[in-house]
Amino acid sequence: MRDFVAITKALADEKRLRMLLALRGRELCLCQLVALVELAPSTTSKHMSILRQAGLVEARKSGRWVYYRLAEDSGTPVVRNALAWVKDSLINDPSIRADGERLRDILAAMPAESCTSPCIPEGRCTGPEAEADAGAGRVASDKARA
Repeated sequence: MRDFVAITKALADEKRLRMLLALRGRELCLCQLVALVELAPSTTSKHMSILRQAGLVEARKSGRWVYYRLAEDSGTPVVRNALAWVKDSLINDPSIRADGERLRDILAAMPAESCTSPCIPEGRCTGPEAEADAGAGRVASDKARA
C-alpha cells in the first residue's frame, strides 16, 4: 500500500509527468530536463528526487552529473504497471507531443555528451559544445518566439 501511495503522489504533478514521459526510451541529464520544463535546476532535481523515491525512475551518477531513466526493467510490478498506465493515458496529449518536439530540439542542441561541466542557471551545460553555442539551451524558446 505504501508504494502505491508514493507512486500516486509522485504522479500528481504535471511537471513530473512531463519529465517522466520525456524519459521514454532514453536517459537524460538533469540539464536536458531543466531545459525541457523550464524550471530551476534545484526545483527540477527535487521533482526527480520524488520520482526516484517512488521507484519510477533510476539515477546514474557520472562525476558530478546525474542521468535519469525510467525504472521499467528494475521496478516492482506496481511501478511497471504505473509507468505503462501513464504512457498509455498521456501518449497523445498535446502537451506531451509538444514536449517531444521540444526535446528533439534540446537534444540536437545539447546532447548528453555535452554534460561534462556544471550546469548554469538557464539549465544549459557548460561543456565545450555549449560554450561554442551560447544559446544552446534556449533553442526551443527562441523557436517559440519566432
